[in-house]
Amino acid sequence: MIEQLEPGIARVTFRLPLGIDHVHCYLLRCPAGHLLVDTGLGSRDPEARWRPVLDELDAPIESIVVTHMHPDHVGGARDVAELTGAPVLQGREDFEQCVRAWGRRDPERFAAHWLEQGMPAAAAGGIVADSDRLADAVHFHPAPRLLDPGDEVEGWRVELLRGHADGHIVLVRDGVLIAGDTLLDGITPAIGVYPDSRPDPLGDYFETLARIEELAPRVAYTGHKRTIADPAGRAREIRAHHEDRLARTLAALAGRALTPYEVSLRLFDGDLSPTLRRFATAEALAHLVRLAADGLVERDGDGRYH
Repeated sequence: MIEQLEPGIARVTFRLPLGIDHVHCYLLRCPAGHLLVDTGLGSRDPEARWRPVLDELDAPIESIVVTHMHPDHVGGARDVAELTGAPVLQGREDFEQCVRAWGRRDPERFAAHWLEQGMPAAAAGGIVADSDRLADAVHFHPAPRLLDPGDEVEGWRVELLRGHADGHIVLVRDGVLIAGDTLLDGITPAIGVYPDSRPDPLGDYFETLARIEELAPRVAYTGHKRTIADPAGRAREIRAHHEDRLARTLAALAGRALTPYEVSLRLFDGDLSPTLRRFATAEALAHLVRLAADGLVERDGDGRYH
């Protein structure tokens, strides 16, 4: 079940019932045991999910780091903490957003956000229903130790790399990037505007990609898909992808005013599940916001961009 990647770094992968079907969690060897990075979704039976992993380890889990507050990364944090007694560590900004999103849920406000983007009421209702079901699998820890950029955890340096999530943190040491979802191979991390999110997540993400190029790690161990052997090169590829999508977004507005939802229908396949349409609309909005920041588009009083 545990896959050894290189000395001191191992990985365990769990299946997901989401648009992406798996998530990777990492085990980093430290003097007294292991540092676990990310925890998958919360489980109705944490013992059944985690006991095979714990029994295979040669030492206990000493601490748990959460890279970001999305359900497939933070969802099992409380479960593993209760099973192991290990403390949970989470980025300061990320935890604040985690509490807003999962601890103080406001379905009406959540639905209103999507309606403001031009989404039909039936589609917005489907998104709220999906979110309600997903919330049951988010067992975040209520009192983690809070991390700030520059902190160290067992010799790993904490970096704040925004974009995919506002408070997304990563761990860096000796040319290794424990990347969470800041980079992915074969697909691009979702970048979207949500209620209470930072105003320009794509602008944030461009800064993250530049920082990864600057760090130039030799390898990135990511939250999904394959390990990335050239993280700086992958950062450049993803930047080019978003620059192309910005151009396509601008082209979609030629001669017409569109809502973010209508733009999403032109940028992404039409036959998407409610959850995937939410991602598509959030990402279309992120690109429109970035174009507005550059002075290339503006939003009118009806919520349409032109």
